[in-house]
Amino acid sequence: MMHIIKREISEELLDMSTRYPVVTILGPRQSGKTTIAKQLFPNKPYISLENLDESALAQSDPRGFLARFPQGAVLDEIQRQPQLLSYIQGIVDERDLTGMFILTGSHQLDLVGSISQSLAGRTAILKLLPLTISELSRENINLSLEEYILHGMYPRLYKSHINPTKFYKDYIQTYIERDVRQIINIKDLHQFQQFLKLCAGRVGQIFNSSNLSNELGVSAKTIKSWLSVLEASFLIFMLQPYYENFGKRVTKAPKLYFTDVGLATCLLEISSVEQLHRDPLRGGLVENLVILECIKTRLNQGLEQDFYYYKDSNNNEIDVLFRAGSSLIPIEIKSSQTFNMEFIKNIKHFKSIAKERCPLEFLVYSGNQEQNIGSCHIINYKNTSQIFRIVDSAY
Repeated sequence: MMHIIKREISEELLDMSTRYPVVTILGPRQSGKTTIAKQLFPNKPYISLENLDESALAQSDPRGFLARFPQGAVLDEIQRQPQLLSYIQGIVDERDLTGMFILTGSHQLDLVGSISQSLAGRTAILKLLPLTISELSRENINLSLEEYILHGMYPRLYKSHINPTKFYKDYIQTYIERDVRQIINIKDLHQFQQFLKLCAGRVGQIFNSSNLSNELGVSAKTIKSWLSVLEASFLIFMLQPYYENFGKRVTKAPKLYFTDVGLATCLLEISSVEQLHRDPLRGGLVENLVILECIKTRLNQGLEQDFYYYKDSNNNEIDVLFRAGSSLIPIEIKSSQTFNMEFIKNIKHFKSIAKERCPLEFLVYSGNQEQNIGSCHIINYKNTSQIFRIVDSAY
């Protein structure tokens, strides 16, 4: 069994615990929230609100439940008992200490609302997604592009050497039976599972809920409600379009991606490198992996994830636009190992319309030749996190 992988968010988490009385860590199930909370705060009592006895006590006597922890505690899966938040507010206001409570949660639907209502100004909110490529490489785990996509990034896969197909099948089963049922009343779980699979088939594509509702035979309203459940429980995220007017009509619908690319691959029933090479969605999955690297890099530093995509009516498209102040940084993603000048055609077009607002550009691909062509940095996908160092040093 491997030792615990050091997470990049650790520094930010410790720093926030010296500034706020409460730190809340949100993220998908199994992303490592419990592990990091126990590891960084070993002297705090740890309570999981998924434990039925603890949950019942928190429900029936919240004051008595919290009185057991005069110095604070790690409270795991706080969304199970959100009423505790207003009692925690009273305690931290009275004690006026930093780093008393560390909360974790794996649903953000009602939880974020409850937190901002009860703990506004009293908690830092951090989001922890599964592992990054650099976290794995620090443990000397270096995979090929296809292997990263097949395995995904959940810590337990690497810690316990679990077969990814088995891990994700169990993950989906548990998620649907436990979490989805708790958030909304779904009569037909099989239909919801079909919906999940159809979402995986749309990775990296512009999302159209009416197409999906026709395919499944449910209303567009149901599709939107199911989609918000997947977003709230961190299974998917929507990349919004950037539609400042550059004199062209632009697309205004979001693109759909998964919070873990291994989960999408499993839902697509891709289980081997050969299969992945042949799959028409390979490009979308590579895009998904790189966009996640961008998002995780920002979240692990406690920063805003100001990412969009751009597409105009002439099909000029940029995979990712990163907004840094008033600058717009285009990032194009290609799954090929061989560089081709065609790859930067869209970047050049975008630069011609954004002008001085586009001081830097990036092309991420799977080749090893890293170089600069003018202000365009061409980098290997494993070094995606370097983009933000380059951008920061330019300002």
